[in-house]
Amino acid sequence: MKKLKFLFVMLIGILLVPCTVLAKDNKPVNVYFFYGNGCPHCAEAEEFFDSIEDELGDKFNVVAYETWYDSDNVDLMNEVADIRKEEPGGVPYIIIGNQSWDGYTSSYDDEIIDKIKTEYKQDADSRYDIMDYVETLNGKADKENYAADIVVIIALVLVVSGIGFGIWFARSKAN
Repeated sequence: MKKLKFLFVMLIGILLVPCTVLAKDNKPVNVYFFYGNGCPHCAEAEEFFDSIEDELGDKFNVVAYETWYDSDNVDLMNEVADIRKEEPGGVPYIIIGNQSWDGYTSSYDDEIIDKIKTEYKQDADSRYDIMDYVETLNGKADKENYAADIVVIIALVLVVSGIGFGIWFARSKAN
């Protein structure tokens, strides 16, 4: 009977391992910031993001793309805008989740902060991220997702093997 209890405890332990391995901290929200070097409105937006760093710095990550001197970034901005069915009037062009801001004025501050907080509360894997969509359209494989899938498969194989071994062992000792 003691061996059966031991096997039961081991089985519970094996089942809990995948949960602890797969538990993730919530990742920061990506804030996509298309800007022009020398643009005064872009500089104001940049100052705003710097000003909320102390309060929200662990909740967001600014991913900046300079568009005035980098034609690849202009193409990316236009591709993103096309996907979103938008026509950016220029820079800054800010995207957080499924919301965007064309230009910048301090009246956007509360709205941007609220969007960062709302997105951060969502599970990182379920957030809408425009760049994931762009990569999918361009046929780029998301290697991070493949790695997570492999970890899940390995964990499942270990759990099923552990259960099978436990049943086999318990039956062999019972006979």
